[in-house]
Amino acid sequence: MAKNPSGIREFWRKRLVSLKRKPSNIALFVMGIAFIYYTFNLTQISNTTALINGPHMGLTGFITILLSTLSLVCFLNSFPHRKKVNIPMLVLMLLMVAAVIYCDYYYGNCITTAITREENRIDPSGANSFILAARTVTNVHMIILCVGTALVALLPVYSKALKKINTNIDVEDNGGMQKIDISSEDA
Repeated sequence: MAKNPSGIREFWRKRLVSLKRKPSNIALFVMGIAFIYYTFNLTQISNTTALINGPHMGLTGFITILLSTLSLVCFLNSFPHRKKVNIPMLVLMLLMVAAVIYCDYYYGNCITTAITREENRIDPSGANSFILAARTVTNVHMIILCVGTALVALLPVYSKALKKINTNIDVEDNGGMQKIDISSEDA
C-alpha cells in the first residue's frame, strides 16, 4: 500500500520537485516581480517625469520598461529546458539588468536634484506626493533587481542544495511479496 500524503503537503512537495528540476524559476520569479512592481507604479513615474521634466528622464523610463521586458525574454532563453545554459543570452540579460539599474539610479538622482535645488525647487508634498512615491519605486525596483541578479549568480549553489532535499514518497510493503511463487510458472 502506498502512503497517501495529505493535499497541502502533496501540493508543496510537487512545487519543490518542480523547483528541483528547474531552479532558475526562483530567479525568474524575482525578476518578474521587479517588472510587475515597476509597471504597476508607472503612473507615479510618468507624473514625475511630466512635472520635473529633467534631462533624459522620459528616456530612462522608456529604457527601463523596454529592457525589463527584453531581459525577461533573454532570461527565458538563457535557461532552456533540459539543455545547458545559453551563456550569450545570460550575458545579454545581465547587461540589460545593469542598464536598468543605472537608469533607475539616474532617474532617482534627477528627482533628488529637482527637490533639493536652490532655484525652482519642487515641493514633493501635498498634490506632488507622487514624486516621493516615484523615488521609492525606483529604489525598490533597484533592490529587487539586485536580489534577482544575486539569485542568478548563486544559481549553482542553491540548485545543489535543492537537489539534496528528499522529495520521495515512502511506499510501504504489504508483506505479500514472499508469498508469490514465480519459479513454477510454465514457459
